[in-house]
Amino acid sequence: MPDRTPPPSPPPPGRLLAGKTALVTAAAGTGIGFATALRCAEEGARLAISDRHERRLGEAAERIGAATGTRPVAIPCDVTSEQQVQAMIDTAVAELGGLDVLVNNAGLGGEKSVLEMSDEEWGRVLDVTLNGTFRCTRAALRHMAERGRGAIVNNASVIGWRAQAGQAHYAAAKAGVMALTRCAAMDVADKGVRVNAVAPSIAMHPHLEKVTTPELLEKLAAREAFGRAAEPWEVATTIVFLASDYASYLTGEVVSVSSQHP
Repeated sequence: MPDRTPPPSPPPPGRLLAGKTALVTAAAGTGIGFATALRCAEEGARLAISDRHERRLGEAAERIGAATGTRPVAIPCDVTSEQQVQAMIDTAVAELGGLDVLVNNAGLGGEKSVLEMSDEEWGRVLDVTLNGTFRCTRAALRHMAERGRGAIVNNASVIGWRAQAGQAHYAAAKAGVMALTRCAAMDVADKGVRVNAVAPSIAMHPHLEKVTTPELLEKLAAREAFGRAAEPWEVATTIVFLASDYASYLTGEVVSVSSQHP
């Protein structure tokens, strides 16, 4: 049996994003978004974070500030609103003096059979997870293309490749994020901007435990080669790598952050 104990988070070098500015969406709470924002700050980025939950957003900014000595810019944003997305990008650019990195982490899941899924349930998941990623990507790319540099990292999912009952809306949205990543990368490659994505399998955090049954979480974790779910920071480190100059020759790629076997 594999050892199910995750390794400790490695101490950050503090150099990968030195001198860069970064914005991470859906960064409130305890999941991949917060872990990514914290790691961006630890790696030297001047940081802005956003979320539609204003109270939790403020708490996340305080936690990052306490951990790193610098409080990030906190920008409330609902990614289903084009007006709010544009305001978020404009605010980040103004407050940070430009935007080098965007991490699109906002997403919405659920579990419902296609036989019982309503148009509203289907549309809501796609509007947050796929359309929201598109809106944020478009707004950021217009700024980055004009400057001639930048990197976007989208949070996709292995479920965009693999079938799972009750996940048609989420799988369709995440497969769309993958396709958006590849095509957007080609649109801006000649402008010095890179667009990549990560595809995690399962990353454990308290919010996931609230919305998913223990039985399903145990089943999904058991499918992993390591016999456990990933820690959010294990996904965050890959995101930060893709955002950094260490990934300068990668664009249009979807990197699986998974130990899942068939």
